[in-house]
Amino acid sequence: MPWSLLLLGFSVATWLFWLVASWCISSFFAKPQPQTHAPLPTVSILKPVRGLDAEAYENFCSFLEQDYPNDYEVLFGVTNPQDPALKLVQRLQRDFPDRKIAAFVAPRRGANDKVSILCHLAQQAANDVLVVCDSDMRVTPDYLRRICTPLQDPAVGLVTCLYRGERPKTFTARLEALYMVTTFLPSVFVGRRYLSTGFALGATNALRREQLLEIGGFAPILNHLADDYQLGVRVAATGHRIHFSDYVAQSTLGPTTFREQWQREVRWAKCTRISRPLEYPGLPLTFSTPVALATAASLGFSPLGWSVLGVSLVLRWLVGWQMAHHTHDTVFPRAWFWLPLRDLLTAAVWCAALVGQEVKWRGERFALRKGGYLQPLPPKKARETTG
Repeated sequence: MPWSLLLLGFSVATWLFWLVASWCISSFFAKPQPQTHAPLPTVSILKPVRGLDAEAYENFCSFLEQDYPNDYEVLFGVTNPQDPALKLVQRLQRDFPDRKIAAFVAPRRGANDKVSILCHLAQQAANDVLVVCDSDMRVTPDYLRRICTPLQDPAVGLVTCLYRGERPKTFTARLEALYMVTTFLPSVFVGRRYLSTGFALGATNALRREQLLEIGGFAPILNHLADDYQLGVRVAATGHRIHFSDYVAQSTLGPTTFREQWQREVRWAKCTRISRPLEYPGLPLTFSTPVALATAASLGFSPLGWSVLGVSLVLRWLVGWQMAHHTHDTVFPRAWFWLPLRDLLTAAVWCAALVGQEVKWRGERFALRKGGYLQPLPPKKARETTG
């Protein structure tokens, strides 16, 4: 009976979390975003690339079709001179002759290739407003205008935005999209209100060169896995505000396999555990479904147990629908019934990430150290671990 009471109390705590999350979501989207009549700045879009993501050409084109009232350039960067993305950039240059498009091969300066590329692209950029965005993102023509407008406020040091998963080609990719809209984004809203406003998301980070230089450029985060999080924390530490735009970018998921997704999610979770050790134990508050299932089992699947499970599922679905409505998500309305399975998988990922500090990233193995620092493993140790 004590275990039943403990689990019942835990279930109620998860309900409270989702009620708070729902309130945070409503409050965020009810708040008007900044407007300005001042001229918008010229912009350099920095896009680190490695290989070709699903629908890469269409993703890249969306950044070249911006309805922006001033000049902007798009700079692509790779670390491998044989990267197939370089040929795709040449195609873009032919298809968009009026746009400023350039590609660079950046030297590898640290464990994080993306940041190595950003260090190089920042030196090549002609403009003082830099917009960093991941290669798998797709945006609408109003993206750049909406992202850059908040930077007109000198108190704002960095602008970041939300993202949702789109165009999944496999069942695993659908589960990833479900996680984004039903668990990750609601947790972001709760976290920014009650835990820390000093973090950013990888979909987009826009900042002035002045703020970048103030934190020492991109170089200090060359050996960090969560570069977007580190960028936000460091800009916030200078006293500038991190602005969350209500713009929602689209992450093109494509044909993700279960193994790829599992490794990626465990890597993210381990990074969270090591970078933010005080926050990681609180993540089970999002595990309404597995906790309610355990509660129902401990109660012998009595009417009370089934009621607990029912309330948990209804709350999860309601918050999922709310988030999907605000982000215009197209996956959740077609896959909402898979949310209980997604919740069980999320709990399994959390448990798996409790063990060890090694992660596999882009074919290489690293040890995660305090603060999310990446330490490359020696080749011999990497072979032994892989084999």
